[in-house]
Amino acid sequence: MLSPTEDFVQLLTPEGELVDHPEYASEFTDAELRGLYRDLVLVRRIDAEATALQRQGELGIWASLLGQEAAQVGSGRALGPKDHVFPTYREHGVAWCRDVDPLRLLGLFRGVNTGGWDPEAHKFHLYTIVIGAQTLHATGYAMGIQRDGLVGEGNAEAVIAYFGDGATSQGDVNEAFIWASSFQAPVVFFCQNNQWAISIPTDKQSRVPLYQRARGFGFPGIRVDGNDVLAVHAVTRAALDRAREGSGPTFIEAFTYRMGAHTTSDDPTRYRIAAEVEAWKLKDPIERLRSFLVRQGKADQAFFDEIAEESDQLAKHVRTGCLEMADPEPLSMFDHVYAEPHPPLQAQRDSFAAYLASFEGGHE
Repeated sequence: MLSPTEDFVQLLTPEGELVDHPEYASEFTDAELRGLYRDLVLVRRIDAEATALQRQGELGIWASLLGQEAAQVGSGRALGPKDHVFPTYREHGVAWCRDVDPLRLLGLFRGVNTGGWDPEAHKFHLYTIVIGAQTLHATGYAMGIQRDGLVGEGNAEAVIAYFGDGATSQGDVNEAFIWASSFQAPVVFFCQNNQWAISIPTDKQSRVPLYQRARGFGFPGIRVDGNDVLAVHAVTRAALDRAREGSGPTFIEAFTYRMGAHTTSDDPTRYRIAAEVEAWKLKDPIERLRSFLVRQGKADQAFFDEIAEESDQLAKHVRTGCLEMADPEPLSMFDHVYAEPHPPLQAQRDSFAAYLASFEGGHE
């Protein structure tokens, strides 16, 4: 089995030094590099604030992205305005890149709505809790735009599906690979290998590096340093271009690490050692880009102070907005389930209404 860094696209080392690569390059202006740093910092702050809110009982659960910011921001900023995203439940950084207000995400985890954003407006579909199911949705959508003639020259679009390393063991994902390959669907499969499928390490799930599996399905796979925002951007952009031009799917394995728990209901200290976490802290995606910006003279202290202040204001927006969310009308869960009257559902609604009314000061 290959070591993680063999056949590994990296453009920026953990020390913040640029690396030459024969196929991929960092092509950013100074302003764009500072923009990526801003994204990384703000996304981490959203995640930290949401985690704190869950610990204080304001959210039912939270799936942290801590450590995976570069994988999400790098790929999210590589997307074109017409590209469609099919996320799992941890893609808070990609949502940020698609201009989804973080409060929309928190509403889902607080239980006051079922998503709350317009997937068409943001080209960012609703979070999928069922592991791997969204890869089939993405493949089907990609086949649809292919049949609409939106692949090739001109008005081309692509689709990207996000999932974790554990999802690659799911039947849905493998079925999606087969369909995408058979029909040359314009889809990019973006796997964030954060090395733990809840408590099961990747090497217990696969005898070969995950990206090598794509070859068996008949399309290319590539492994990228998932903590290197520049490399992730370059690799994802190339895969999206390939999809748009009609050359079919690509599998990207972003090799990263989940620094926190799987969700806030999990205790990772029961299945992994502290030394592993400490080793990955040295590969932090934000610190390596900051080191690069400072070393190259592309950002000064005033810039970092400005981002810190913006981060504080964003945290205030997230906290205040979360606490001000109104509880939903209990019976509203029955609304919009069917377009036409549905007697069994109406019976359930009536039963639940009677149950609520049985309490003092009941609902009805």
